[in-house]
Amino acid sequence: MKIDPACVECIINQSRRVAEAIKADERLTREIVSAVEAMAPGFSYEQSPPEVASAVYEKMALIAGKVDLYDEVKRLSTLKAKEFVPYLEEEIAASSEPLLTATKIAVAGNVIDLAAEYTFDLSEELEKIFRMPFAVDDFNKLRQRLSMASNLLYIADNAGEHIFDKIYIKTIRSLYPSLTVYYMTRGNAIINDVTYKEAKEAGFEGLSHLINSGVNTPGFVYERANEGAQKLFDTADVIITKGMGNYECLSDAGRENLFFLLKVKCSVVARSLGKEVGDIICKAS
Repeated sequence: MKIDPACVECIINQSRRVAEAIKADERLTREIVSAVEAMAPGFSYEQSPPEVASAVYEKMALIAGKVDLYDEVKRLSTLKAKEFVPYLEEEIAASSEPLLTATKIAVAGNVIDLAAEYTFDLSEELEKIFRMPFAVDDFNKLRQRLSMASNLLYIADNAGEHIFDKIYIKTIRSLYPSLTVYYMTRGNAIINDVTYKEAKEAGFEGLSHLINSGVNTPGFVYERANEGAQKLFDTADVIITKGMGNYECLSDAGRENLFFLLKVKCSVVARSLGKEVGDIICKAS
């Protein structure tokens, strides 16, 4: 999926949110926003939105003098997500369809997104997620694939959301105990995406094989991934990707073993899917 003209204003708006998140003063805010506005005319319409965003965020981090622009926000998002864990684990334990329940929980976690055009409240989403149908519903295809698979590659998205991923992977492992799971993070801090370090701190090493993809984009760009990540992507029996960034990068991949789990938070992605902002998606490639 290539960048759309509507993405340009969205990316500029992200620069304002970054300035607010790092509590930049008026001078630094102007510098950050002006730098992104100056970059905008040079955005390549041959790239995906995450590829364009990677250069933008690298520039903003350089101006702000921070390696991880959202380090504190990610920490707070993770703490907030952890508050829901006992309730969500009870929901799965009481469910007649634990895999479906856990899949929806994973998608609900996708509302934790600091680069989206529209924002949603996590508590409200969790209240309605179990009654909400998938607007694109390939869940049965996903379940069938998992039942036949030897290994699963799970490509992560945002910090905080990864706590919901952990609940989902625990459920998958309980239902398919012979399945080998690989959990893949970004190669470096970009927006509020989860990094290897944050996934390790959350205990993913005891649950899955934790993998650093090497990509510097807020979405899995195969050409930017390290050799190990590319090999896993090429050989996995099932691939689950979370969030809009991974969808934007991989929507044209055309792999029948690839599944997208996301909340639609952007008019461009909504148009690509033929759905509405706010819909939840479980889509086979």
